[in-house]
Amino acid sequence: MNETLQVAAAPAVPVARTRLGDYLALTKPGITFMVAITAGVGFAVAGAALVEWKLVLHLLAGTMLSSAGAAALNMFLEREADARMERTKHRPLPAGRMAPAEALVFGGLLSVAGVAYLAAAVNLLTAGISAVTIASYLGAYTPLKRRTSLCTLVGAVPGALPPVMGWTAATGSLDSGALILFLILFFWQLPHFLALAWMYREDYARGGFPMLPVEGPDGASTGRQVVLQTLALLVVTLLPVGSGMAGEGYLVAALLLGTGFLGFGVAFAVERSRERASRLFFASITYLPLLLGALALL
Repeated sequence: MNETLQVAAAPAVPVARTRLGDYLALTKPGITFMVAITAGVGFAVAGAALVEWKLVLHLLAGTMLSSAGAAALNMFLEREADARMERTKHRPLPAGRMAPAEALVFGGLLSVAGVAYLAAAVNLLTAGISAVTIASYLGAYTPLKRRTSLCTLVGAVPGALPPVMGWTAATGSLDSGALILFLILFFWQLPHFLALAWMYREDYARGGFPMLPVEGPDGASTGRQVVLQTLALLVVTLLPVGSGMAGEGYLVAALLLGTGFLGFGVAFAVERSRERASRLFFASITYLPLLLGALALL
């Protein structure tokens, strides 16, 4: 649910909008879809997804509802900052196409519906993790974005919980497998978001968000963190092999993908340009589905 789980987009431009389209925009559909996919992967790694297909559908539906609700509430809370940023100023709230109260009610209803659906159709543990995800995203990460660059670490927590929800949906418990999935998503988000933050650092500065690329405009600290976190990611992606979650095929895939991703991180650290940041960002959104696919299938 964290906005670090997002795809790149060109700065928004004014276009004809529909009422339905504005409500859809509030849900950040790209992020919501990725959140659902990571939850599904968590289920597939933990259990027999093809046998329990009804449970998978319930998991995906509840996860998408809660993620969409959290996204809408985030847009409500950040509407003033969004109005100052080129990338977000054409969203429904800062553009004035929708009243803040509408987004608040819409997001609240979706969030409650998502958690309630998971509790009724999946299990209480998964619903509880969903509630914690929403609360940490809106109650911790969102306000900290205005105060400290450490918000990225905090925001990586709710962003790493969807695959844990998939695991608990399949197993009904929290164990080492859930922790490994959490760590993989946690460390992946850090270089992913730092690349995005470097690309839009001027925009984040206008919005009043003290991201690391804003606080360190030469990019040296951002480059160091990208390399360190990508290295950490490479290490944690090997844990599924040691724990028996995956086999040798996954090990080969994880090493190849991780080494390639690290190469993009090092290239950015050496030459801190927007082009290198863009390459790193797109490498990150290519890397994750390939790695998760290997984890689920190999």
